[in-house]
Amino acid sequence: QVQLVESGGGSVQAGGSLRLSCAAFGYTYSIYCMGWFRQAPGKEREGVATINTGGGSTYYADSVKGRFTISQDNAKNTLYLQMNSLKPEDTAMYYCAADLRLKRYDSDCGILPADFGYWGQGTQVTVSS
Repeated sequence: QVQLVESGGGSVQAGGSLRLSCAAFGYTYSIYCMGWFRQAPGKEREGVATINTGGGSTYYADSVKGRFTISQDNAKNTLYLQMNSLKPEDTAMYYCAADLRLKRYDSDCGILPADFGYWGQGTQVTVSS
């Protein structure tokens, strides 16, 4: 079992920055992929960025490329999402997720929510214009 706890959300004006954190607990050695997803009211959950925890390969949604950076601190079992140049359309509940299925060291993890079986409770990000 894996437990995920997000933090770092908040309210910011357009153009600002936030950094989200996700602490993982439990059988963290069994995590092969981690990622950030988001869901705005009335919309489906969508992938933002993922990382292969072994090889470090990353994958980003087109909408956040060049603005968001996913990273990890394996010593702290913590995942991060640095969000810069935030836009009002980035407003959503942001979730951290983990995939425990075996993954090649050199492959990326994709961006599909259905591929991730463990989820945190979410942290709200609100960007005002």
